[in-house]
Amino acid sequence: MTRLSKPFEIASVAAQRFVAHDGWAIASHIALSILTALFPFLILLAALAGLFGTKSLADEAGVLIFDAWPREVAKPIVAEVHRVLTEQRGGVLTLGAVLALYFSSSGVESLRVGLNRAYGLREGRPWWLTRLESIGYVVCGAFAMLAFALLVVLGPLIWRRVINVAPGLEPLGLTVAIGRIAITAFLLIVVLTIAHKFVATGRRSLLAVIPGIAVTLMLWVLAGIGFGTYLDRFSSAYASTYGGLATAMVFLVFLYWLAAMFLFGGEINGTIIAARRVRLQARMMEKQARAKGL
Repeated sequence: MTRLSKPFEIASVAAQRFVAHDGWAIASHIALSILTALFPFLILLAALAGLFGTKSLADEAGVLIFDAWPREVAKPIVAEVHRVLTEQRGGVLTLGAVLALYFSSSGVESLRVGLNRAYGLREGRPWWLTRLESIGYVVCGAFAMLAFALLVVLGPLIWRRVINVAPGLEPLGLTVAIGRIAITAFLLIVVLTIAHKFVATGRRSLLAVIPGIAVTLMLWVLAGIGFGTYLDRFSSAYASTYGGLATAMVFLVFLYWLAAMFLFGGEINGTIIAARRVRLQARMMEKQARAKGL
């Protein structure tokens, strides 16, 4: 395998594994699970923010989630997100919040199913233990989103104070604006790393999951540009086909493609890990054969 052909061969084998592992069907399961888990997660986010008396942070965190999405996809959803996050509700310890927490964890469970198949693994832990783990990820994710939203909110305030003290730094304002995008990109990388290293059963080193994460991010960027361009030119096709459901269908289709690319990244890692395992076994057999020959 030459250095030039190796990436293409890995991608080809990963694509075959993706189909063999029912990747398209699992991607649709992930997309629907994420769609049904999104608003319960946002409700939980608002409830947690309300405990600290900063409900505006939940709204900021909700907008932050969609910062990296194509404008044509995110714009109709952000309005609904704002409505959900600003609606008055009771405390976090309500039946609604508990149900929101449970349904939010279903999104994590769908990722676990897809990644386990991609890595060729079978989940051996009881269902209730994995569900509790998924709930833990959701709670930690909600607090992390609020923390990053706090940085986004305080960032401009701190910057204005700095400008008042040192007016010569005002031309660097664009750098501060880019910081919001950088925070979103960092969140994506952290989420993908946690998913590949910990959500799927077993443990993998950081180096072992980097190729799939890099491929997923690259495909997501291309998908965002391509899907946004497509909707900008042919959005009327969705409106004429699905009518009032056009916004939901656009969102679901985009999630479907993102999920398929996420699983393909897992298959990339699974292919590389499997190839390394085969090479290691071949070397061990070769050493054993040499030892017997001696």
